[in-house]
Amino acid sequence: MYLLDTNHCSRIIFGETNVIRRLQEHIGLGVATSVIVQGELLYMVQKSSQQAANLRFVRTFLQTIDLYPISGGVADVYGSLKGEIVENFGPKDKAKRRKFTVQDLGFSDNDLWIASTDLHYNLTVVSGDSDFQRIQQVQALALESWL
Repeated sequence: MYLLDTNHCSRIIFGETNVIRRLQEHIGLGVATSVIVQGELLYMVQKSSQQAANLRFVRTFLQTIDLYPISGGVADVYGSLKGEIVENFGPKDKAKRRKFTVQDLGFSDNDLWIASTDLHYNLTVVSGDSDFQRIQQVQALALESWL
């Protein structure tokens, strides 16, 4: 099962043929996304100049794939993963670590939620985002890019 990140979903929605072709090749293996990605896509719609049309595109796309929620199990993985990232990449001084966030390292909380969904359900993240490559340094995350 493949878990699409926002950068792949948006390219599919807006007709990028290479990504659509890869989607069609994998559709029988199961393709999904996260409610986190749904939120990111809807935020993109809000920022767009063609909100009504883009909202229709996003809603239509989301109806064609599975959608993973944030469950208690995903939240457990998120807490552990975030801690491991701070432990591995953050300051070693505990006093500095108290005020430190994963954003200080360039990680997005949304990407951590997506990775946690992937890890909890044993999926393959499909993303071109380098955050996921960095996450692989602390967790065995299955990752592909169709870009």
